[in-house]
Amino acid sequence: MGLFDRLRGDESPRVAFIGIDGVPYSLLSENEDLFPNMAELAADGTASEISSIVPPESSACWPSLTTGVNPGETGVYGFQDREVGTYDTYVPMGSEVQATRVWDRVQEDGRKATVMNVPVTFPPQRNVQRMVSGFLSPGLEKAAYPDDVRDYLDSLDYRIDVNPKLGHDEDKEAFIEDAHETIDARFEAFKHYFEEDDWDLFFGVFMTTDRVNHFLFKDYERDGQYKDEFIEFYQTVDDYIGRLRETLPEDVTLIVASDHGFTSLDYEVHFNEWLRENGWLSFNTDEPEELGDIADETRAYSFIPGRFYINLEGREPRGSVPEDEYDAVRDELKAELEALEGPEGRPVVDRVVEKEDAFRGDHDDIAPDLVAIPSNGFDLKSGFKADSEVFTTGPRNGMHNFDDTSLYIDDPDASIGDADLFDIAPTILDLMDVEFNRSEFDGASLL
Repeated sequence: MGLFDRLRGDESPRVAFIGIDGVPYSLLSENEDLFPNMAELAADGTASEISSIVPPESSACWPSLTTGVNPGETGVYGFQDREVGTYDTYVPMGSEVQATRVWDRVQEDGRKATVMNVPVTFPPQRNVQRMVSGFLSPGLEKAAYPDDVRDYLDSLDYRIDVNPKLGHDEDKEAFIEDAHETIDARFEAFKHYFEEDDWDLFFGVFMTTDRVNHFLFKDYERDGQYKDEFIEFYQTVDDYIGRLRETLPEDVTLIVASDHGFTSLDYEVHFNEWLRENGWLSFNTDEPEELGDIADETRAYSFIPGRFYINLEGREPRGSVPEDEYDAVRDELKAELEALEGPEGRPVVDRVVEKEDAFRGDHDDIAPDLVAIPSNGFDLKSGFKADSEVFTTGPRNGMHNFDDTSLYIDDPDASIGDADLFDIAPTILDLMDVEFNRSEFDGASLL
């Protein structure tokens, strides 16, 4: 039995969530004539800008959005995290997410969930009726459950992700074509399982939006060469969301949301090089490649995006900062970050967040001591190779930002206000009449 075979009114309310990774609210709200379906959704329901999380990076954002708790509870802080008590690092996957996902709560309530293309969900869970893992999956072959899903997706030329290497070419035509092909197949898959599955919660993510933003966003904001192609791509996204909305029965509430905002990128800032040049970081080798190459005298090191760790005695294997000097050293680093200026004299950092103000939970032992939230235009990098310059430019012209995150709820009774990502999971559960304990979440229902 599929979704549309149900007798209306016989079942509990349902929710369809469509993620639009990295789409800023301003892009949609300031161009309602270009994106009529999103404008109609806002007019019929509730829409607003919300805040992302610290740090505003997809690998940390999606675990928090889908659980309603901060990285101190999910255990995922970014694309790269470090092992407790070592300098070893790893790329967090779905199995590293330590908090309960919203679809698990739905399943535990005796309801059914279909989950497609959500970042940081590999390997696919087998306790939901259907899951296709998203970003960070090695390939479709092992990313789809049950196994017969793969055959159908193969017939669509479905891809886990766009090929980002194409975006590095000066000529972006191949990248743009690949982005369209990727999102076309994603839409067809979403539409198929919208209709095929008997779901109570459908949770799917368009991540191609984030990829397009990374390589074309400045073209949009500053009237660049590919502005028309950028707008055309987003008109396709708008059309697909409108078509998906049209298929939904009346007892399904549609939520559309991004995980962070986006802005133009002017400079990449290589913070481990900055730390090295300013006496905070030393390497044991002339060609460092990883965190384990740092020298004993190192006082601090960095991970993307803008995460800073004090090389603390007793916590790091070769810690050089005594515990009784921790506060003073951290304050010193924070002050230097806040004072840092870019090539044109603009502040690089908008604000610096201390760990106690952003992270709490059973997994805050690997939390960064400081997180720098960049000013618009400065993308914070942290490679371990000694870069020749702190400020560089590259093929990307768009970057994440904390503000301007999108949230649309097809319910006029929702009140978004000063919402953030943590509010989305409890709102979904409230819409579905799934009972939950408010104290389990860092957010609250927006109903």
